[in-house]
Parts: sequence; structure tokens; C-alpha cells
Amino acid sequence: MTDVMVPALGESVSEATVSTWFKKPGDFVKQDEMLCELETDKVSVEVPAPVSGVLAEIIAPEGATVAANARLAIMTEGGAAAAPAPKAEAAPAAAAPAPAPAAKDVEDAPAAKKALAEAGLSRDQVQATGRDGRVMKDDVARAVAGAAGAAAAAAAPAPAPAAIPRAPVPADDAAREERVKMTRLRQTIARRLKDAQNTAAMLTTYNEVDMSGIMELRNTYKDAFEKKHGVKMGFMSFFVKACTHALKEVPEVNAEIDGTDVVYKNYVHMGVAVGTPSGLVVPVVRDADQMGFAQIEKKIAELGIRARDGKLSMAEMQGGSFTISNGGVYGSLMSSPILNPPQSGILGMHKIQDRPVVVNGQIVIRPMMYLALSYDHRIVDGKGAVTFLVRVKEALEDPRRLLMDL
Repeated sequence: MTDVMVPALGESVSEATVSTWFKKPGDFVKQDEMLCELETDKVSVEVPAPVSGVLAEIIAPEGATVAANARLAIMTEGGAAAAPAPKAEAAPAAAAPAPAPAAKDVEDAPAAKKALAEAGLSRDQVQATGRDGRVMKDDVARAVAGAAGAAAAAAAPAPAPAAIPRAPVPADDAAREERVKMTRLRQTIARRLKDAQNTAAMLTTYNEVDMSGIMELRNTYKDAFEKKHGVKMGFMSFFVKACTHALKEVPEVNAEIDGTDVVYKNYVHMGVAVGTPSGLVVPVVRDADQMGFAQIEKKIAELGIRARDGKLSMAEMQGGSFTISNGGVYGSLMSSPILNPPQSGILGMHKIQDRPVVVNGQIVIRPMMYLALSYDHRIVDGKGAVTFLVRVKEALEDPRRLLMDL
């Protein structure tokens, strides 16, 4: 018998949800064939079969919350596709006289134990929802929230209506609605965005950039660039290079607050927001300030494909120091991006649109883009934010400045 365990989930991730089982008990599975998929706060994790054999028992069904290093299933080594049933039937008998693993399953999740201690709650004050009565971290959070809600209601009963999650819905409307549980990724996105608004003193400054210089340069060299480097010349490499140059002049936009300290980073790990079917993720181009245009384009293309396929690792989404978000690919003309904590700045790109502008006293038509820089006003002053955005604008309107480090 071989246990199928939760793989390493990455730093700061203690739990996952079983989203999909690709196999069912009794199925013959080859080694390294995908058994199931887990969904964490940040990425999806595929679980391969540790050995070739029959999937004897699924311990964690779809929708179950599992802790790091928990058992997901039991496999019987060997066997063949022609005779999976006897193997599946033999599993309960073999598993029955093994009380030690069962006792381990009932043990509360480590994250739950820590949360209980921090909240000052005893185990019997929490309603357990885990397998075999196991207390999970979410159970403790609900108990704490319930206690806080009860205390608040007792102290100030008047605001009680604010706690109502939804207004009453007519029966005819309710029959035409569909309720779907938020994925862990969507819950994390919602929580982090709201935390950013609640924590940072967020402000946004705007400017616009004439993209004709970049477009002319790109049209002139795009074929030669692709032939030599094997990747298309896009706009993102220009924006990444422009931002890295501006961050050197205004380092507080590339810094973060840690308690009462400001941590200045002598590197640029550029987060590039990517939309996926599951939600927005932000893979990181590490040491972007040390890269050339071709390296940046290749890395962004690689991370974009991995993001859309759900193959990003935890390491590829951690440690960013500044973020670029391109709403223009969806047609956005103007928006105010929300910070990606604990970062202090995020640049929003938008749709390129022909507009009349005045150049040397003449009205001309130019391809223009609005830029938006959202920043944490606790660490970045208005002067620094405006200076940063002006430097980005200057570098984009005259790309030669990037080559001469101006």
C-alpha cells in the first residue's frame, strides 16, 4: 500500500482544496500520471501518482480542505487495468487494522492548533468540519468571527442590519439565480485587494504618452528582432525598461514598509499582471533591471503561457517589488489600478487610441495611451510619484533615452 500525499505547497501556504479527481477508486494508474488537482490561495497544484498501481481509496474527496503533507488517497502497487476491482475491494480490509494513520488523520491541522492558541480558544469551542472531526484553520476563523460578532451585537445592537449579507430576493428572481462557491484563488484576490485599500494610503496620478516613437521603432526592427531572438517585439519590454530606469531615480516606489522601517530594494523584480480563466495572477520577472529587451520578452511570454495553463509555481509569483498591469488588452481606456501588497507602486497601461494633440502649435493625430500610477502615499510623496510617471513618459516617447540610460 502506498499513500498519496499532498505535495509541497510552498512557503506560507498551509492548506489546499481538492478541486478535481481525475481518477476514481479501482482505476489503474501509471506512475506520474495525474491523479487529482489541488487549489491553493495562489496556484493550482497537480498531484501525480507516486507508483504504478490501482487507486484503492480516496481519502480526501473533491471540495475537501487538506493540510500540507496530509494523505489524499491510498494506492495498491502493481495490478493491471483488467483487474482493478479486487484491488479496490482489498483496500478497506488492508486499511482496517492500521489504527496509527487513522489516529493521525483525526489530529487537528497544525495551522488550526496555532490559530486556537492565538485566539485563546479551546478545541470544544470550535465546530470541526474536517475529516473525522478534525479542526481546520477555517473552523477557528469562523469561531473567532462568531465570537466577535456576538460581542459586537451585544455592545451595539443597532448596526445589526449591516451584518446581513444580502437583501431579500423575490422567489421568481431566486429561481433564476445560480450560487457558485468562490474558488480559493478568487477569495485570495478579493481579500488582498481589500487589504490593500484598508492598509495603504492609496493615491493615483495620471499622465498620457505618445506611442508613435515606440511604434515606429517596433515597425522598423520587429522582423529582424524576431529573426534573431525567436520572440516577437512587444510593448511590454519597453514599459519594463522604462519603469526600471524610473525606479532607480525614485527608489521609494520600489520600496515597502515593514513596521516602522522602509525597505529599499536594490533590485527590480517586476510583476506582470496576467488574466487567466481562474482570475488575475502576477508572475514575477526577476532582476528585470539586468535584462535586455529580448530577455524580457522571452520571460514574459513564458510566464504568460504558464499562467494561462495554471502551471505557475509559488516561487514565480512571490517577491515582486513593482507591478505593471495592462488593461489595454481588454480595451480599457482609463482605470486606477489597486496596489499589490506589500508593494508601494503599480503602473496601469491602457488602450492605444488615436487622438488629436497639439505638437509645436499644430493639431496632429497621434497614437496616445493614458498611464496611471497608483502608489502608497505613506511612503511615496506626490513629487516622487509624478516624477516617476514623467520619467516613464519621457523614456517611452523617446526610446533612445533607454539605450543611453537617461
